[in-house]
Amino acid sequence: MSQDVLTTETNRRQLQQIITDLSDGVILLDPDQTILWANDAALAMHGVARISDLGADAKAYAKRFSLRYRNNHAVPTGSYPINRVARGESFSDVLVEVTSAADDERAWVHRVRGLVLADNAGEAQSLVLIMDDVTDWASAEQRFEKTFAANPAPAVICRLSDLRYIKVNPGFLEMTGYSRDQVIGVSTYELDVLEQAENKDLAKQRLREGVTITQRQAELRLPDGGSKQVIVAGQPLELNDEACMLFSFVDMEPRHKAEVALRQSEERFAKAFRLSPVPILVCSADDQRVLDVNEAFLSTFGYSSEEVLGEHIAHIDFFDDKQARQRLFAALEKTGSLDRIDVRMRRKDAMLIDCAVSADTVNIQDNPCYLLVLMDITERKRTELELVAAIEEVMKDASWFSRTLIEKLANVKNVNSPKLPSVSYTDLTARERDVLGLICEGLADKEIAARLKLAPNTVRNHVATVYSKLDVHSRSEAIVWARERGLFASEWRPKAQR
Repeated sequence: MSQDVLTTETNRRQLQQIITDLSDGVILLDPDQTILWANDAALAMHGVARISDLGADAKAYAKRFSLRYRNNHAVPTGSYPINRVARGESFSDVLVEVTSAADDERAWVHRVRGLVLADNAGEAQSLVLIMDDVTDWASAEQRFEKTFAANPAPAVICRLSDLRYIKVNPGFLEMTGYSRDQVIGVSTYELDVLEQAENKDLAKQRLREGVTITQRQAELRLPDGGSKQVIVAGQPLELNDEACMLFSFVDMEPRHKAEVALRQSEERFAKAFRLSPVPILVCSADDQRVLDVNEAFLSTFGYSSEEVLGEHIAHIDFFDDKQARQRLFAALEKTGSLDRIDVRMRRKDAMLIDCAVSADTVNIQDNPCYLLVLMDITERKRTELELVAAIEEVMKDASWFSRTLIEKLANVKNVNSPKLPSVSYTDLTARERDVLGLICEGLADKEIAARLKLAPNTVRNHVATVYSKLDVHSRSEAIVWARERGLFASEWRPKAQR
């Protein structure tokens, strides 16, 4: 054996002893591409136990392991790191995903360097592959990539070393209309996300220093020449061992449109409120303090705005009946709205007027309020009272009227006089409902007693209780009460048609 061969073998053994326990994986190849040796770390990174499992040479290695780049594209066989170094090529930091052909469920991510060790004459003596297992790092980076891409909040990442954008998510592209190619690799000087930002100089100083940029309003230039109002914030982070800045954004456009729509709605309401010829009052729901009134209210009731604004409705005392006021607000609190309730009001000069009050609950600056519409029906009421008086006079001797006509006259008397909610059908007992239903069929007390198998006195007591609860005084009024509420609809037909 020649001296040169002995020297080469000695150098290789010494090299092997040095690198055996390194955490980096090392594979030694002969210039003829034969795999000579690998340390334990290199074997573990390929999921094998023996050097022979790597393959006899570079060609056999390529058959046993498939390689992909991080963008999921397959690495051509000629570009495998082991083939590149076999050709005598030195390189650094090639990132590949290695999968075993025997078990494609097992994969590792290697960062690989290639070295060519030459002898004194400059001839290749040993070929070395040095690899670092970065599988955990790559997995974390992949999770970050997925999270970054899936995040609906618009975001871009800027590399601090050259202030160029290296990542952009779909949210930013959708918000601005830029394409990915119009952002990736572009300098912050060309696409300035801090343009027109509040305290712009301070924000850019923080960007250069790589520290947090707190939220602030800014204006983004759009590719179509327009601009968009946003809230921008910057958060420093490490990405691929490089200092970067993550910019996140909130699109202010929807909020701006909502504010404009709200302002326009408020303006329309204010105009309708002011110009309405019907008196309108707005008060707080919790303490009934007057928040606003329109001109029609002031002219109808004779007050000035200073006399009513900020005052409690009870203190103004323009309800003629205190109990009616209490019942009205109790009903409003319970139901949330009222429709055309007759209430007598008092002007400042003590003149009484009749009003049909409609009310609803509204939210003003997130506070529940009551809006009261007070329609003056004094003249209409006077006409109705005259009509009712005439009806009552006629009904004093109604013996010659038919039952149908009596009911119609009673209905005319009551239908135009809405009352505050009082008793409901569910307030009656089951037996009282039976009695009311038979009254609506036109049955007399004796007929009801026979139908329900009750004593006549018991039926009379039930009828009296029904009258009392419904606040009616006759069978016809009880029938009208039930018909107004849509009860016993099938009982309205004449018996001959049943």
